Amino acid sequence: MTKKLVVVLDYGSGNLRSAQRALQRVGAEVEVTADATAALAADGLMVPGVGAFEACMTGLRTIGGEHIIAERVAAGRPVLGVCVGMQILFARGVEFGVETPGCGQWPGAVTHLDAPVVPHMGWNVVDAAAGSALFKGLPADARFYFVHSYAAQRWEGASDALLTWATHGTPFLAAVEHGALAATQFHPEKSGDAGAAMLSNWVEGL
Repeated sequence: MTKKLVVVLDYGSGNLRSAQRALQRVGAEVEVTADATAALAADGLMVPGVGAFEACMTGLRTIGGEHIIAERVAAGRPVLGVCVGMQILFARGVEFGVETPGCGQWPGAVTHLDAPVVPHMGWNVVDAAAGSALFKGLPADARFYFVHSYAAQRWEGASDALLTWATHGTPFLAAVEHGALAATQFHPEKSGDAGAAMLSNWVEGL
């Protein structure tokens, strides 16, 4: 059986090597690159991201990453955003009062978590969407690792999207699945067996 090829998009942000290792552990062939041709040709594209929304968008635009994502999604080719790699898929991010345009794949804004303790750092459960491909076979008490101060706290996109929520002070989107485009606010590569199972589900669907 041929291994699925996943490109981890290198635009200067994200835990590239830990993402690579996590994907390799679940049976994918993985290339870490900024090359658009490779990113467009791969079976799957992972878009990682850590740090600030604005810095991630600056790095992404430097390599034309927003166009790579848009082209893959338009062609029905799977893309998985992780952490800030999820946030930049939305229309805009608001940090420290500064609004930054995102990739615009989904409408709405990523805003500061309305919680007594921020950042939200550590393990949390999620309320997986019915029919979710990402969380297929995972128990309801599966825990995932989060590190973030900002999140999408409302969904303004398509009604047929599968929405997985978590709560830290307030409900926020922990994952979204819509057509070829999926994303998680948590770090699957840091989430132990549950994260590995989720990544395995995604790779199997490529």
